[in-house]
Amino acid sequence: MTDSPTCPLCAGADCTHYHRDARRVYLQCPRCALIFVPSAFHLGPAEERAVYDQHQNSPQDAGYRRFLSRLFTPLSAKLSPGACGLDFGSGPGPTLSVMFEEAGHSMAIYDPYYAPDTAVLADAYDFITATEVVEHLSAPGHELARLVGLLRPGGWLGLMTKRPTSHATFVHWHYILDPTHVSFYSDATFTWLAEHLGMQVEFPADDVVLLHKSAQGNKPVRWAGMVEWK
Repeated sequence: MTDSPTCPLCAGADCTHYHRDARRVYLQCPRCALIFVPSAFHLGPAEERAVYDQHQNSPQDAGYRRFLSRLFTPLSAKLSPGACGLDFGSGPGPTLSVMFEEAGHSMAIYDPYYAPDTAVLADAYDFITATEVVEHLSAPGHELARLVGLLRPGGWLGLMTKRPTSHATFVHWHYILDPTHVSFYSDATFTWLAEHLGMQVEFPADDVVLLHKSAQGNKPVRWAGMVEWK
């Protein structure tokens, strides 16, 4: 039994069955194309934290730095010297923030488990990063709108998340085996999101998305489940 199939990104109704495995159900929204796991199958905070505690990332790990460079390199090319950034969902071993600081940018970090100071979510930023984060969001519509609201005009939101390409590959995809992954965004989803956020979207790599806020600021766009910004 699942809860009412309402999309957690756009609050669209009439979401349809997409896949079921031994542990979970996956639905897809016909409006924004998000594939998501209904909340009845989400882990509780303690279980989720236990999964994250197994991560062994650190700035001293050259391999992890190479992985993060998939976002760091194209986003760095967009930034003015001395830009101010936020790494949202920085994890137990913040590393991307260190890379941007080494490049001359000031950084704040936020993570609900490891860096839970919500004061940083009241500031404004030239860029925001979220690497391997948005797939964990149970309310992505609310969270993504909030991040866009923290961006200054002309700012950039840089995301890293693996994107599904077809139903045939999804059902055998290693990415859905992680029980903390509950939201899956295709190119079509991010294109829809950019349109409704009033932003431009770029896809520098198959797991990297850059969303650019207009220099005039975003037109307030609302749909059910979203927050407002200016």
